[in-house]
Amino acid sequence: MKKISNIIVLLLMVFIFSSFVSALPIGAEVINQSTSRISVDAAAGNHSAIAGNVTELLVTAISATQSWQGYFGNVSGTIMLADSNDNVMYNWSLASPNGEIYATNSSNVDWSGIQCYDEANNMTFFESMFGIEPNDADGINETFNLNNHPEFVTNSILFAAGTCDNTKLFDSNGIGTFDEVLLTDGSNLIFTSLLLEDANGFDNVPHDFEMIVLEDGHGTDIATTTYYFWVELG
Repeated sequence: MKKISNIIVLLLMVFIFSSFVSALPIGAEVINQSTSRISVDAAAGNHSAIAGNVTELLVTAISATQSWQGYFGNVSGTIMLADSNDNVMYNWSLASPNGEIYATNSSNVDWSGIQCYDEANNMTFFESMFGIEPNDADGINETFNLNNHPEFVTNSILFAAGTCDNTKLFDSNGIGTFDEVLLTDGSNLIFTSLLLEDANGFDNVPHDFEMIVLEDGHGTDIATTTYYFWVELG
């Protein structure tokens, strides 16, 4: 959708309530706090043309991406010791939990088959799905071009540091701070943000995560893409 881009950021407050301690990611309640996008209303530059002259111009411009939507926000939750009827024996409140937040455009994820996204075998399929051309500057491999994320665990599967393709989203100083990793269950692309505790965000406000997800806004495409969110608390 053209109204959605990586320079648009959607503040998420995610509340997790688990009836048992589990390594399996669980569905998250998502509250949309605000949405904004880059301003493209800059005044047009001008030059006075004179007949007979040949003038070299250096033209610069900013364009919103047509491939990515951005999310950022905070995560809070509760770990519970309870039975199948949600009768709680004890719980632990997590004001700033660690772990991961996951987003994918499918409501069904096979967490048992979770693995690193394989650029060699998957890139063409997923880029085509979201209208990305091989030479686009904001493609998947141009964006997730690092292998320097910290170690993390998903569904009791250990991903060693630097194992998967990742990117680092900016803090207010333009420094890559928030790690986002690409995972897949064999069918779906799963965007995985590693939680931080009140880290300085791109807008100079503390956040637990920043994340970008694919969204096709190319050409005449004005359809939205629904994303489903899961969280695994550490």
